[in-house]
Amino acid sequence: MHQTVLVLDFGSQYTQLIARRLRELAVFSQVVPFDTPIGTIREKRPVGIILSGGPRSVSDAAAPRCSGDVFAMGVPVLGICYGMQLMTTTLGGGVARSSQREFGHAQISLTANGAASRLLRGVPSTVRVWASHGDAVSAAPPGFTVTATSASVPIAAMEAPERGLYALLFHPEVAHTDSGLDILRNFAFGACGCTGDWTVSSFVEETTARIAAQVGEGRVVCALSGGVDSTVAALLIHRAIGERLTCIFVDNGLLRWEEARQVRQRFADKLRLPLEFVDATELFLTRLAGVIDPEEKRKIIGRTFIDVFEQRAGELGRFDFLAQGTLYPDVIESASVLGPAVVIKSHHNVGGLPERMRFTLVEPLRDLFKDEVRRVGQDLGLDHAFVVRQPFPGPGLAVRIVGDITPERLELLRLADKVVVEEIRKAGWYEELWQSFAVLLPVQSVGVMGDARTYEYTLAVRAVQSVDGMTADWARLPHDLLASISSRIVNEVRGINRVVYDISSKPPSTIEWE
Repeated sequence: MHQTVLVLDFGSQYTQLIARRLRELAVFSQVVPFDTPIGTIREKRPVGIILSGGPRSVSDAAAPRCSGDVFAMGVPVLGICYGMQLMTTTLGGGVARSSQREFGHAQISLTANGAASRLLRGVPSTVRVWASHGDAVSAAPPGFTVTATSASVPIAAMEAPERGLYALLFHPEVAHTDSGLDILRNFAFGACGCTGDWTVSSFVEETTARIAAQVGEGRVVCALSGGVDSTVAALLIHRAIGERLTCIFVDNGLLRWEEARQVRQRFADKLRLPLEFVDATELFLTRLAGVIDPEEKRKIIGRTFIDVFEQRAGELGRFDFLAQGTLYPDVIESASVLGPAVVIKSHHNVGGLPERMRFTLVEPLRDLFKDEVRRVGQDLGLDHAFVVRQPFPGPGLAVRIVGDITPERLELLRLADKVVVEEIRKAGWYEELWQSFAVLLPVQSVGVMGDARTYEYTLAVRAVQSVDGMTADWARLPHDLLASISSRIVNEVRGINRVVYDISSKPPSTIEWE
């Protein structure tokens, strides 16, 4: 059994990042709801506990709270942002509205106590951090010492090391915090005594065993998209149950250039996974005709996928389980799964199954981020070129066509997107980017081609860099590369006469336009 650090989820969009960073350190971590009974927490025998951030104020009457016994279990506890404030009020300190809210980059300075702190060991005396709070600790609980301050708050970090209690007002799990991973390493290895016994290989072995135990003698049907996520999920399940897995690929007519053909070839010739192919292009496009609202597009695609998938699965016999390649970013942007996080947009893989469907879900990757899935894929022997494929949204090109979806507009986007990918690959940028793609806008503008007036569509090019998809920054692509992309699209794709480049980050934008 692995040493485990439990993360109590109070609803922060960054909660799973905490677990992810710990796994980078080879420390097994598990996210559980904030109100998990203390008896259940004790049964898990954690070597440490982390209280996540959250969107609420600790002074709200309905503010989420964990059992106060968490602080008396005898294992180290780290409170982050809201977790710090909750620790403070529970143990007799004071929390008040901050005179100056901090959202984004902030700078903290270590105190004399901070310089000697086990948690902040090796951290520079002045550090740039990522903050997200409107409340602040006005008085530390009895027995705590202040280890860091900032210009706007007098207590940016505090601790009572003899009791194993530590707290930070900033987010060490976010990549924007300098030395953040060092702080989490200090907590896990220094305070909790972790040895780092969790690896991708151990995840593969344990997940295979867990799938085998869950499925028993049942049969599994896998919703295969052809991307890295569903492929890795299918390989893990096939590893666990062999021929009792059947994969179904649904061509929804919203795929990229020649993608359906490539998927069939890859799975038949290389991976040798059992694959059923269904072309449902006409049905999807009929149901999407005239639909403008992006959320409605996603819901229609999700419902239609279920209809098609259910029909084909029924034709193939009885299945007990449905496998999907759902990842954590899909979950956290779609629903409040482990805590009161704010819903950003729905995702067709996590919207829930209709009651008429008999399937129980098998989602072996549900708690992983994309880069972790890629490492698992490499461990399972997938080709490097396939493993590093950029993410492609479940609803496909439907969320990259702003406005009405028609066969003509889909063809325009496919051709333009093909150019974007080819040019970015040629320039050596593909693996440097999290995603790069084209978006067709419902905007037409006047142009001049061959001395003649044109009135054609505008295309947006989107390229972002990210570690996990939770936050992203627009990529500073070379101007020559952008010029090549624009020139080829305008010359080769009849119907587009203007190309623009999206320089929005996430947040405030999302990576996909819809």
